[in-house]
Amino acid sequence: MEKPEETRLPEELQILFADDEQSLQELMRIELPRMGHRVTVCPDGITAIEVINEQAFDCLLVDLDMPGISGIDVIQQAREISPDMDIVILTGKSSLESAIAAVRFGVFEYLTKPCKLAELKTLLSKIANKRQLEKKYHALKRQLLRVEGDPELVGNGPQIVDVKQLIERVAPTDSTVLVCGETGTGKELVARAIHQQSLRAEMPFLAVNCGALPENLIESELFGHRKGAFTGADESRRGLFEVANGGSLMLDEIGELPRAMQAKLLRVLESGEVRRVGDEQVFQVDVRIICATHRDLPAMARSGDFREDLMFRINTFEIILPALREHSEDIPQLAEHLYQRLSREMTQPAVIFSDETLVMLQSYHWPGNVRELVNAVEHGMILCDQLPIRPEHMPKRFLEKEPGATPSPLAGKTLKQLEMEAIHAALARNDSNKPAAAEELGISLKTLYNKLNCAAAEDRKAS
Repeated sequence: MEKPEETRLPEELQILFADDEQSLQELMRIELPRMGHRVTVCPDGITAIEVINEQAFDCLLVDLDMPGISGIDVIQQAREISPDMDIVILTGKSSLESAIAAVRFGVFEYLTKPCKLAELKTLLSKIANKRQLEKKYHALKRQLLRVEGDPELVGNGPQIVDVKQLIERVAPTDSTVLVCGETGTGKELVARAIHQQSLRAEMPFLAVNCGALPENLIESELFGHRKGAFTGADESRRGLFEVANGGSLMLDEIGELPRAMQAKLLRVLESGEVRRVGDEQVFQVDVRIICATHRDLPAMARSGDFREDLMFRINTFEIILPALREHSEDIPQLAEHLYQRLSREMTQPAVIFSDETLVMLQSYHWPGNVRELVNAVEHGMILCDQLPIRPEHMPKRFLEKEPGATPSPLAGKTLKQLEMEAIHAALARNDSNKPAAAEELGISLKTLYNKLNCAAAEDRKAS
């Protein structure tokens, strides 16, 4: 049994060949490396399973009729050990049983002996190309998550828990959702989470900022246009409603939409029909609308700046995001999550932020909300040569008092002191009912007892 080299070429496959025919074993030892792949040869199914348990392979070439255990048993166990491995059946006995096995276990291909080496080479090239595409896809997906963030709200405070529960309830429906909150609170994150938890998750998700579009191009951007519809329309173009068909479309800052466009949007929402600019033909679209705004839409409706009928149409289900200062208990967890997202390190450091830094972050007023926290964490990462990130690594404004601000009740206290204050407050609110207090705090009962026992031990030691 050969040990493969450590270095690998981009299109090289690590192949496990399992067959009891000695002549085929010798042939594969010679020919598979000539094709640009590495091979480990096993004379039976039992040896093959042992090797799969010890080493990762890209591809399994397996005979169905072998001593010890059958090729089907090898395939079944290989699928459990290494679900991503591609499998090719090689057999001299074409049967209904082998065909069923190929379908049942998602076998990549089924070859009948004797197969031509050219045919095998072509097949392995297809597998190599497929795996390369899969790697690129996963790399792009990781990059996208790095830029956009995982569509999951971080935090266990009561306000964030309420938002998570609302998302969970509305996501499976097709109801129009209005997400309200200050700038930077994560409204697009909520919209993405709704889409990802919906039945449309495999379809497109698009987001557009209505306030960032020039007024003369908004209609074309949303509904598309026909070639020659206006100056500069050199070719026909699909609009966002058409591109997002079957999926979800987020209309961010819907309060900035000009009143003339509000009427056209209302018509589309009510009829599901879209007409490109300059075209007479209408067509149906199936798009879930998620709107977001930091504006007071009811006040805008009363002043005539926003259509009241459109407000009611987009506000089927409302989710209000709290400002970051309103759920400061989530800041330590959120800051560590952001550090991991921004960091290129794969390992999880034991301590990322010092206690003083976390207290400072929790006492800050956060006018820019989570968006400002992202910038603050990145600022700290740039200035910090060695963890933990300390107050001096934060932007200077964090060290300055707000004009006219009263001292924060968090100032001068350690994270442990703040934690015990929260625990005692929860116990007081729940009449010393520890299970109820633990549930309110979002921790297990065991964790609550451990924290209380540690605090009591420290008090006894101090006295």
